[in-house]
Amino acid sequence: MITGPQMRAARALLGLDQRQLAKVSGLSLPTIQRMESSDGVVRGNVDSLMKLVEALDANGIELIGEGAASTGGGRGVRLK
Repeated sequence: MITGPQMRAARALLGLDQRQLAKVSGLSLPTIQRMESSDGVVRGNVDSLMKLVEALDANGIELIGEGAASTGGGRGVRLK
């Protein structure tokens, strides 16, 4: 769904720190920190993951999944 590196990249594109991302997503700062520290796909409860993805989407981030149409061929993020 989303990886730790994607989270960090999305946050950087939006110019948010971890505390700000926690606030806009309705999650706690420790939850954001734990999610971002993941090397691979972020693990967590479905509700938290959905809140995160919806907050990123609402703020203009498009997640690029593995195998999705992308010139680079891998996972990533981009502004809508």
